[in-house]
Amino acid sequence: MNNNNIDFKKVIIRYLKQWKWFVLSCILCIGLAFFKLRYTAPEYNAYAKIMLVDDGGVSNPAEELLKDLGKIPNTDSKKVEDEIEVLKSRKLMKGVVKKLDLNKKIFAKGRIHNTEYFPLKKAPITINFLVSDTLVDESKLSFSLYIISETTFNFIRLTEEEEEITKKGSFGKNIDTPIGDILITPNTNNISSYIGQTIYVQIRPVDKVAEIYRNAVKIKQAGEFSKVLNLSLNDNVIAKAKGVLDMLVEEYNRTSIEEKSAKSNNTAEFINKRIDLIASDLGKVDDEIEQFKTGNKLTDITSEANLYLKTNAQTEQDLAIARTEYNKINFMKNQLDDDSFGRVPANIGLTNGSVNSIANKYNELLDNRNRLLKSSNEKNPIIVNLDQQLLALKNSLREGLDNSAESASLQIRSLENQSAKISSKIYAVPGQVRKSRDIQREQGIKESLYLYLLQKREEATISLISTSPNAKIVDEANSTNIAVSPNQTITYFTSIIIGCCIPFAFFYFKDLLDTKIHNKEDLENVIKNITVLGEVPRLSGNDKHLIERNDRSILSESFRIIRTNFDYIRRSRDVENYNNVVFVTSTINGEGKSFVSLNVALTIANTGKKVLLVGADIRNPQIYSAFKKKNDKALLKIGFTEYLADKSVKISETINDYEINDISLDILLSGKVPPNPAELLMGDRVKDLFDKVSEDYDYVIVDTAPAMLVTDTLLISQFSGHTLFVTRADRTEKKILNFAKELHAENKLNNMMLIVNDVKQSNFGYGAKYGYYGKQKKKGLFSRIIKS
Repeated sequence: MNNNNIDFKKVIIRYLKQWKWFVLSCILCIGLAFFKLRYTAPEYNAYAKIMLVDDGGVSNPAEELLKDLGKIPNTDSKKVEDEIEVLKSRKLMKGVVKKLDLNKKIFAKGRIHNTEYFPLKKAPITINFLVSDTLVDESKLSFSLYIISETTFNFIRLTEEEEEITKKGSFGKNIDTPIGDILITPNTNNISSYIGQTIYVQIRPVDKVAEIYRNAVKIKQAGEFSKVLNLSLNDNVIAKAKGVLDMLVEEYNRTSIEEKSAKSNNTAEFINKRIDLIASDLGKVDDEIEQFKTGNKLTDITSEANLYLKTNAQTEQDLAIARTEYNKINFMKNQLDDDSFGRVPANIGLTNGSVNSIANKYNELLDNRNRLLKSSNEKNPIIVNLDQQLLALKNSLREGLDNSAESASLQIRSLENQSAKISSKIYAVPGQVRKSRDIQREQGIKESLYLYLLQKREEATISLISTSPNAKIVDEANSTNIAVSPNQTITYFTSIIIGCCIPFAFFYFKDLLDTKIHNKEDLENVIKNITVLGEVPRLSGNDKHLIERNDRSILSESFRIIRTNFDYIRRSRDVENYNNVVFVTSTINGEGKSFVSLNVALTIANTGKKVLLVGADIRNPQIYSAFKKKNDKALLKIGFTEYLADKSVKISETINDYEINDISLDILLSGKVPPNPAELLMGDRVKDLFDKVSEDYDYVIVDTAPAMLVTDTLLISQFSGHTLFVTRADRTEKKILNFAKELHAENKLNNMMLIVNDVKQSNFGYGAKYGYYGKQKKKGLFSRIIKS
């Protein structure tokens, strides 16, 4: 089976063990349900049916106007949902409460349930308030009247501190109350029949009562797309429930008629105001268009924009030519900056012809000079003369280039200014176009809206304003006169469910928060790769804690099972050294390793084997305390500690023969608690001891220290062939078992096997379901009577 699957059978059995708590919880919940049914006032259901209707084909200018403007949805489904919300509004319900006086209750005391009078005119008394209705609607007051005679009564009121204030009053006379004076008069000619009875009066704020009924009224559509609405209300008084539903529909229709009338009047007033306003706006828009064209000197914006673009293109072209001319001049000037005689560029397209001719003449003289220099030197008078002419031409050329550069620069600046002016006019064109279109668009909108409102005003003038209600009554409020609450079947069924859920939740969360192991199965679920030899049952105070010869107790049988399983695993393993040496350890102290060590040794010795029990837990020795006798104290002087500390002590001097419950057993006690236990266990004499005893005995059971708390067990683990790791039910934490996993994974303890100690017999292995074989079964009283 997959480990992730839940064993439902096991889960059910675990909860069935707690059946007494489930039964007790169900009985208590059923009892509470009985008292609830007994003392809860019954509720009755009233229901009504209405249909939302249109205006009968008569158009409503207000609604048509808002629909055209997209301000209200034009779907029936949305309208039905909206009307449901209107019916459940606080405003409507407050009107219902005030008209039916629901904030005032008068009822007579009954044996189980009080009887409420509705409407109030059916009550034997009438209460008149001498203060404003606004104050009464916001007040809270409770009092009772005990009728003494036909003219007098006792007025009893509870204060906020629940103290009774009683005063005598008379019918027709004012009575002082916290909210003002009230006047109580009889409402029947036979008031004498109420003498000796108590009448209760309760006054609550209208807002709170309206909120209660607003939440209590249920409104649903009869179908998905239906306009028929079903209204229902549960109340202790049938007449009140029906009255509330009928009054709610009446208030809804009255409010809808008022809203339609107000909407029509407001619409007509709104249209007239808007027409006057839009007519004024149209005149302003026309003036704005005229001023815009006059101010910007515009006739046709598109034609003028095209002219600007052509002019700007020609200017840009001229500007490019001027800049090219300027660059050529600068190029020639750079060539003349050198003091040596070199050729200058000629015929590069300068517009100044004199500069070109000077440049050509300069280059010709330079060529002659260079030709003469081939056959002469620079001191030749002819060459000197040529040099003077070249310098003069170079200065003339430089002067001519400076003048041309100045002229080109002036031309460039002029063209740039002209281009900037044209560009600014071009950039202004889109804004002018946009402004012109905005004005035209505004003019078109105003004209369209003006014509639209004129049309709606004519429609409002010739149309009849509808004053029909929104709701048509299909069925007036009615009731079956059968109580719908509390439902006896549902109440008892719910009480049983709750009665089962309470203990279930308790035990579920108890198991959820449980972090300890409880039996062999829990241990196997946590540690899957280490063998669990068996379980040791929990013992009571009267049970024996050490097994005896020919013992048939469940303790003895559990250790026999452990012994059998251990022998089977021991034979299946190939252990070369110390195969008969068994270490017994645990994670922490208090898990019963000494108890397990002693009983395992006794169980094996009971088979006739020669067994030695070694108390190697020299920090906290517990072996001796399990079987000590008064005359055995002398044996405590020499033990495991003395052998390790004193080399003169022989092994034979530390081992003593014991007779425990008629079972012979050799025991090497721990001795005195040393100050340096870890250092002693690291000595060479430990190996000598285990080498000797492993040869002399069939089995050597070693009670060691807890492996998690101290290092003693790990220091001598090499001398063990097998290790029994003891855990304790209801004590060992599952997280702590990770330490055992690590020991096994790292092979720090040889051939680990697990034992679960102190297991409740209800959780004890598979036998928990069937009982212990050999144990006499308890017979019930009925069985014993039949047997006798």
